Amino acid sequence: MIGSPGTIGGMTSWRLPSSPFCDVSMRTFARLPSLISIEDTRGDAIKINEGKGVTLRGVRTEWTRGPHADNGAYGIYPVQSEDVLIDGCIAIGASDAGIYVGQSRNIVVRNSRAEYNVAGFEIENSIGADVHDNLATNNTGGILVFNMPNLPQPGHSTRVFHNKVLANNHENFAKKGAAVASVPAGSGVIINSNDNVEIFGNEIADNSTAGVIISSYFSTGYYTTEGVQKAFDPYPEGIYIYGNTFRGGGDSPGNLDLKALKLALFGLNGRLPEVLWDGYVAKDRLVNGRLPANRAICVDNGNIGVVNADGPNKYKNPSTDTKPYRCALPKLPAIELPSASTAVASAATPTG
Repeated sequence: MIGSPGTIGGMTSWRLPSSPFCDVSMRTFARLPSLISIEDTRGDAIKINEGKGVTLRGVRTEWTRGPHADNGAYGIYPVQSEDVLIDGCIAIGASDAGIYVGQSRNIVVRNSRAEYNVAGFEIENSIGADVHDNLATNNTGGILVFNMPNLPQPGHSTRVFHNKVLANNHENFAKKGAAVASVPAGSGVIINSNDNVEIFGNEIADNSTAGVIISSYFSTGYYTTEGVQKAFDPYPEGIYIYGNTFRGGGDSPGNLDLKALKLALFGLNGRLPEVLWDGYVAKDRLVNGRLPANRAICVDNGNIGVVNADGPNKYKNPSTDTKPYRCALPKLPAIELPSASTAVASAATPTG
């Protein structure tokens, strides 16, 4: 609960009416030079819903007992918001995502650190995001760009760049049924069912499944009792990977299917390539057996490897041919936030 300017009370999330008082309070928090620390909440640490001009700067959230399924799901958690800046924050120990932005527009996540979460950083069903100059390490998955079904908007147009994505090999400790429960340990960057995603200029190292995973909803094992809305598009398209530095990884995939894939293709002492694609594609969109140029998966990153795992056929005919991915896509524009960003949120419900 927001108290007076410069103070923070005991609630783990809050309801902010649109008032000058709340505007001043949040602006004061954003300008504090030192960290605001929120530890060991029963639910999410900070949740902001339906905010506009949201700034979170210098905030640390942590569950101090370390990774555990009973920790809160999210550390920093703006949803259904617009013009979101997360800058210089730290998130540790969340049982879903440390720093998550969902169903939002116009987002910048920068200069932040996420470790010992299931997902370090996650952009989900959001339109227009720049995720840059962050450190993701010791999570199950480092940086996730997801689209999930049955949510108010599909996401697209995310740039992931100039990050360090290092040794995200922690066992998955998400609660059963969570969307991230299927993330294999050792995942660097995962794009799932999302379109128009650029991954460039990152240092991606020692992630034991793969540096970059491109997958569809069909590979997640996440199904809902109400089914999937007809308009949901499960296929990742318009993916552009270029100019990254890859090192190590791929030597100990995080689930049995991928372990078998590695063994079959590369032997006991081999490793999966830097980029792993599950192989799901919308066949009705193919032209002469390939996706149109604007929907292609393009890898322009030196001599790194790519494997099409052939997921639709239960991994029976995987391919390591990189020729289909030798292409380029138009680069996405940078995200620009309003110069005076204040956080005014409404309708956030207490979760702790």
